[in-house]
Parts: sequence; C-alpha cells; structure tokens
Amino acid sequence: MQDDTARAGAGERFERLVGIMARLRGEGGCPWDRQQTFDSIKPYTLEETYEVLDAIDRRDWRALAEELGDLILQAVFYAQMAAEAGHFTISDALDAINSKLVRRHPHVFGSAEAKTAEQVLKRWNEIKEEEKRERGEEKRGLLDGVLRNQPALMEAAHLSKKAAAAGFDWPDIGGVFEKMREEIAELEKAREGQAPEKIEEEIGDLLFTVVNVARFLGVDPEQALRRTNAKFRARFAEVENGLAERGRGFRETTIEEMEELWQRAKNREGSKSGS
Repeated sequence: MQDDTARAGAGERFERLVGIMARLRGEGGCPWDRQQTFDSIKPYTLEETYEVLDAIDRRDWRALAEELGDLILQAVFYAQMAAEAGHFTISDALDAINSKLVRRHPHVFGSAEAKTAEQVLKRWNEIKEEEKRERGEEKRGLLDGVLRNQPALMEAAHLSKKAAAAGFDWPDIGGVFEKMREEIAELEKAREGQAPEKIEEEIGDLLFTVVNVARFLGVDPEQALRRTNAKFRARFAEVENGLAERGRGFRETTIEEMEELWQRAKNREGSKSGS
C-alpha cells in the first residue's frame, strides 16, 4: 500500500515537472530556456551525469537526490523540445522504456527462466538483436554500436567487452598480463626513439591492455580511476596543508619533504580503513 502511495506521489511530481518545463519554454516563459536547442543542452547533460557519479562516489545521499532531479530535468527538457518540433512527447519516451524493460525481462514478466546475471545479459542481447532484425535495420559491424563520443576509458571497456563476447579474447588473465608487459617494453623502446606519435600510440596500447586486465578482474576501469583520482586529491591536499603548517609552499621545499607528507597522508588512510 505504501509502495502504491509512493508511486502515485512520484507520478504527480513528474507531471508537475513536465508542466513547469512546458511553461518555461512557452510564451512568456524564461528567455534562456526558450533559447536552448538539443545541441546547446548536451554539455549540461554530460555535466549533470558526472555530478550524479560524484555524489555516488561521496555517498552523499542528499546531494544524489538533488543531482538525480537535475538529470531527470535533462530528459524532460529534450522531450519538451521534441514535442514542440512534432517529433515525440515525454509519454512516447516513457512508453518506449516501459515496453523495453518488460520485453527484455521475459524471466520476470513472462515464462522464460534466467538464474544468473550472465544468463540475463545474454538473453538481453539476443532480444536486442531480434528487435533490430524486426525493424529491418542494416546489419552493422559488431563494434559499430559502441559510442565514439563517450570518455575513452569507457569506450575501451565497451569495445573489449563486445570483442570478448564474440570470442576474441585471451584464454585467461595470464595472457593479458603478458600483453601488458609487452606493451610496457614497447613504450620504453618508443621513448628511446623519442618519436612523439609512436610514444602516444604505445601509451594508448598500454591503457587499452590495462582496461582488459580490469575486465578480467571484474573491475570498472572508469570507476577505479575515479577512486584513484579522489584519493590523489585528498593526499595532495594533506601535503599542501602540511607545508602550509610549516610556513612553506611547494617551491620552497624538497621532493623528500613532500614525499614524507605524502606517506603520512597514506598511513593515515590506512589507519582509518583499519579502524
């Protein structure tokens, strides 16, 4: 009963958001909102997505609620512009996702069976291909469906997963580690040759191989790097604060002293995690 009430309340609030967006875009609405286009809004959509991820990383649930609202607004904004142009409405978008979720979960909404997440994913992809054939879409290359304009680390992860699913993969992680050592050796050789293009190529090869190591170990490389970035920020801030307490800046100290402060920050993290 409580779930039904919550869903009803969410529906009312969503309708209010749709109405607010229509008013902002309508006659006598907001000049800025009325001026926006599909292309002008894209950077905000990307920004809001990363702010959602940041709130999740920080486990800031109040901020996450707010950021999810901002992200939902992006979808409503696009749908309002599409409705004005006669392309589709927000109802069409909701119908599309509702139908897709039911259609691609026959083990929940139908009589099919799926005992593991792997079986679910396999069936999802099979249904997706069936839908493409029914729509008469031209058969494309296996990797053509991987977006090219996403962050490179995410693109590499999706490319490697697609290729691996087709059987183009190492038999075990040992082969990936061997490939990583090979790429490091090639990077060292390229550095000795001092050819910028070759160095860039080998760094790219090494990064792509590291992404495959992450895939074998079940780690999201994008998330792993985001966590490391956050860790670096925190430790560097401690080094900076430590120097400030000693009345010095980075230019007035030695690398040894900075390393000492870095290790102190690292040890403090270890003591916190162990407590």
